[in-house]
Amino acid sequence: LMVCTMPTAVAAVDEQTGLIKKGAWQLVAAHCGGCHSLQLVTCNRGDRQIWLETIRWMQKRQNLWQLDPQTEDQILTYLADNYPASAPRRRKPLAAHFLPTN
Repeated sequence: LMVCTMPTAVAAVDEQTGLIKKGAWQLVAAHCGGCHSLQLVTCNRGDRQIWLETIRWMQKRQNLWQLDPQTEDQILTYLADNYPASAPRRRKPLAAHFLPTN
């Protein structure tokens, strides 16, 4: 069971794709949804660099086609704006003085 959180701002979401209907959402649906579920997009977060690294990994390891620079820019802008990096959800490691001695 995948549980995704939506951004705090209320935005229109496309019922068919689950994508936030802003900017280049249809471009993202076409390019990303051609290979995998769009839940992989909506359940992930990242800044522009993280999304770019994800695209490069898919191109290198998963046979994602090369995107022309304008298309890539529009996709990255959409992803970074609508599915931005969020604060870490794990607590920080305990300080050494809180750990038991071995």
